[in-house]
This record gives sequence, C-alpha cells and structure tokens, in this order.
Amino acid sequence: MLVKSTDKLSELSATPDLNERVGKYRWTICALLFFATTVNYLDRQVLSLLQPTLAEKYNWTNNDYANITSIFQFVYAVSLLFAGRIIDKLGTKKGYVWAIIIWSVGALLHALAIPLGEGLVTFFGWLGITALSVSVVGFMFGRIVLAVGEAGNFPAAIKATAEYFPKKERSFATGIFNSGANVGAILAPLTVPWIEVNWGWQAAFIAIGVIGFLWLLFWTAFYDKPEKQKRLSGAELAYINSDKDEEVVSRETLKGAAPDPAAGVGPDVRKISWLTLLGFRQTWAFVLGKFLTDGVWWFFLFWLPAYLKAQYGIEKMQIMLPLAVLYSMTMFGSIGGGWFPVYFMRKGLTAYDARMKAMFVIALIPLVVLAAQPLGSISYWMPVLLIGIGASAHQAWSANIFTTVSDMFPKRAVGSVVGIGGMAGGFGGVVISKVGGALFDYYQGLGHIQTGYTIMFSFCAVAYIIAWIIMKMLVPRYKPITGI
Repeated sequence: MLVKSTDKLSELSATPDLNERVGKYRWTICALLFFATTVNYLDRQVLSLLQPTLAEKYNWTNNDYANITSIFQFVYAVSLLFAGRIIDKLGTKKGYVWAIIIWSVGALLHALAIPLGEGLVTFFGWLGITALSVSVVGFMFGRIVLAVGEAGNFPAAIKATAEYFPKKERSFATGIFNSGANVGAILAPLTVPWIEVNWGWQAAFIAIGVIGFLWLLFWTAFYDKPEKQKRLSGAELAYINSDKDEEVVSRETLKGAAPDPAAGVGPDVRKISWLTLLGFRQTWAFVLGKFLTDGVWWFFLFWLPAYLKAQYGIEKMQIMLPLAVLYSMTMFGSIGGGWFPVYFMRKGLTAYDARMKAMFVIALIPLVVLAAQPLGSISYWMPVLLIGIGASAHQAWSANIFTTVSDMFPKRAVGSVVGIGGMAGGFGGVVISKVGGALFDYYQGLGHIQTGYTIMFSFCAVAYIIAWIIMKMLVPRYKPITGI
C-alpha cells in the first residue's frame, strides 16, 4: 500500500500540471515567507543608506560605523543559535510572530537613537565608563534589538519550507523566499533616500519599521501546520509528505524493527542537543560554509553606500539607481540558483549531489569581483555591475546551502542546525566588518582608501570556492542523518 502511494505521488510529480492535480497552497506560504524576508532586509538596510548622512552629522569614523554594524552581526549571530532552538520549540507560526514583533520594534528604536544614547551614556557614566559617543551607543542599542528579532527569520522560513515542501522543491522555494532579501535591498535605496530628503532620517526608520506589523495580519490569518491547514487539499498534503516514508524507514531500520508507515504522521518531539548535532560532519560543512561566505553578503549590504561615496562621491538621491540595479541583479541569482540543481537532478543525481554540483559552478562566479577595482577607472558602473554579479552568485549559493540542511537532517532538527550555521555566518560578518573598518580608516589616513576596498573585494571573490572545497572534503557523498 505504501509503495503504491509513493508511486502515485511520483506519477503526479512527473506531470506538467502538478499544481492543478495536487493543489498549490504551499506557494501561498512561500509568498508569505518572501514578504517577511523583504521586510527583514528593508529594516536591516536603512542604516547603511543613511550612513553618509549620519557619519557627517555625528562625526563617525569608519571604525565607529564598523562597531555599529558589528554589534548587530554579533548579536544576530548569537541569537541565531537560540532562535533555531526557540523556533523548533514554539513552532513556526508563533516563533515567526515573536520574531517580527521584536525586529520591527528594534527598527523603530533607531529613530530614537539620540535620546536613547544620551540615557545610556549617562547610565554608563554612573558605572565609571566614559568616553562613549551618544550617537554610536544609541544606534548600537537599536541594532541589538533589531538583531534579536531578525535572527528568527531564516530559521523560521527554512523550517516552514521543510514543513510545506518535499525535498525536490525546497531549493526552488528557498530561492523564491530568499529573493525577498534582494527585493528589500532594491526597495530600500528607492525609498529611504527620498524619505530622508523630504521628512528626515528619523522618518525613514519609522516608515520602514511599521511594515512588519502589517505582515503579521496575513501570517496569522493564512499560516498553520500542514496537518491542521484547512485550505490544503489531501492530495497536496500527501505530496508534501512524500519524503516522510523514507525518514521513517531509515529510523526504524536502525532500531532493527519493521518500518511503520503511521510513525511518520505525528510530530517527533524528541530533543536533539547542540552537542549531538555538532558531532556530525554535515553540521560542520554547513557551519564553515556559512562562516566563510555570509560575511561577503553583509559587506555588500552594509558597506556599498559608504564605498560609492568614499571612492566616487555618490550619495543620497544619486545612489538610488546604482544600488537598485545591483540588487535587482541579485534577485535573478536567488531564483535561478534555487532552480539550478533541478537540472542535475533530472540527470539522475540525488538532491544533495545536484546541489553541490550547482554550488561549485556558482562558487566560480564571484571571481569576477577581482576586476571591480581595476575597471573602476572606466566608470563607477563597472564595479557596480561586477559586484552585482558577485552578489547574485551569493544569493544563488545561499538558496542552496540552506537547503543542504533539510536534505540531510530530519525536519525537527532543521531549525537548530540552521541556527548554528547562522551563528557562524554572523561571526564571519563581524570579522569582515571589523577588518573592513580598520582597513578603510588606515588607508584613508594614507590618502588611498581604494587599496582597502581592493583587499576586501579580493576576499569576497575567493571565499565561495574555498568554502565549497571545505564542504566537499567534510561530506564527499550524500549521507542523510538518521537514527536521532
């Protein structure tokens, strides 16, 4: 009976009108994840677009700005570790609600950075800690709250994808919702400078910050676990769960018992410790891949406005078009990267092997960033376009590296593993931001800040191929985790 059911699902998945046969509500959930990620990156990017104005107004050095971005990345990294565990415990729906409430409040707090900073500097003065910048401390506080909330986005989104999509569709679904990062990055430079010019920098944080509360209305109305989702057809639920039989068989076989098809129906709530997860090479492959490559995206996201001003004198309204073009390019990378492994799957490779093959090709693309600075003498559009290609490759890489977790781990462990890897990626971002701030101040003092950016772009170019080699060494063949 089980075999017949699986065969039927395979037959359905092979037909071109799959959505019409089994339903397509899962794509509604994907759309919700897409918009949440868009809001996530809108809130995250406001500060980088206002950096030229704020740095001039409050006399920030590159190192001051690096400290503000680094505290976000550090807290985000640590919070990701716990966010994955909390999402696994609370469930996707409640976990996402709390995450977006906290990060939207954090976004709004940036508008109050100066009075908050004054209060915090006074408090630290009572403790004997002096020589603090009011503006830097105030913005750091806002970034801390923002980071705690935003850490919940990707663990929750990846978990929702694992709940609503079979393995063969997960990288594509991940690519779609992950492209929300690109849309957020496109919308931010199109809106934030205009809001700043017309209403002031505080209004930019407020206007963007309230959007998250609107998203909550749709999430609470349309999301529920697939087993409880009334809008989901029986055929679509069976299609979503078509991978579950394999997980049940593997677990029961390890116990020496006959497989029980009913065992996969209810949720498995056994707790998996972090130490247990860290004992697997698969976890370390994801962790090191994220550590080496996440910082590249952070660097592009937080430092590009500063780079365009420092090297080409571009800021405020002028910056809208180049950044919009650059981040528009990344959207194609995210969606295309999610689809790319399907090409290799159709040639008979497993989902994981197809993903790794696609990731190798993707890892070669950022090498074009090596030419960004040499060709910048022609026009600032040369580095913008070349960095756009590198950033597009990052999004394609990201869509696939996230999905390697759901390929190899049981669904109940996905949030925790993503949290561990996300923490590593956040720490990688801290390193890049701090190193970048120090390099830029040093070479700016020498009157040649271009050299600092050349060094940083060189690392951004080679990080992915290094990461892929390490991941392949750790997990040379597809090996799913079973028996935990």
